Amino acid sequence: MRLENKVAIVTGGASGIGASTAQLFAEEGAKVVIADFADHGQAVSEELNGKGYDTLFVKTDVTNENDIKNMIEETVNKYGKLDIKFANAGIARDGNIHVDINLSGVFLSDKYAIEQMQKQSTGGAIVNTGSIHSHAGKPGVTAYSAAKGGVKLLTQTLGSTYAKDGIRVNAVCPGYIDTPLIAQAQGEIRQGLIDLHPIGRLGRAEEVAKAVLFLASDDASFVTGTSLIVDGGYTAV
Repeated sequence: MRLENKVAIVTGGASGIGASTAQLFAEEGAKVVIADFADHGQAVSEELNGKGYDTLFVKTDVTNENDIKNMIEETVNKYGKLDIKFANAGIARDGNIHVDINLSGVFLSDKYAIEQMQKQSTGGAIVNTGSIHSHAGKPGVTAYSAAKGGVKLLTQTLGSTYAKDGIRVNAVCPGYIDTPLIAQAQGEIRQGLIDLHPIGRLGRAEEVAKAVLFLASDDASFVTGTSLIVDGGYTAV
């Protein structure tokens, strides 16, 4: 198992990519803290625990610095350390709150995860959720593109800054994924999203989770400060 004896936090772990990643991390041997503002995260944790995995739900607003500190504290109190943090919490609507969650929330959780990893002196792995719009803008999604572009450069900067401490920081940049955020798009709108991807379909949450697992594991031990695009060819055309 690639994450045996590791402790991981997954923000936005109550649904979609986050929930799929939390499950995959657990299957690969990690103890997983599911951090989410949605109370459904408790049900996700209980389901995984019922399968014999070791998880904890911590209700967390990633825009609240005290919540982030509490998330780290509860993780260390229960499991004794932090090895992996996947910053996945996000929303799709535009506006200032979008920047708060998708960029500022990533910055805050990265900041305190790095501080904890430095205290341990054992290194660690951080994966941030960017987007295809970290690499290519799109009319009508100004705040989203700005936030996700910021995540890409935040990842590059942190990756180069903390490599000396054995802390790797990377990002995964998905195309349109068939998650609850996208499920509300139906008919011609949904088909239009599908048509953006040369592979001919939307992505699946578990496909992104596998990319996150790679970046979080020792398989990516020589990878830091980069963004892994998982987009069915969207940015290739």
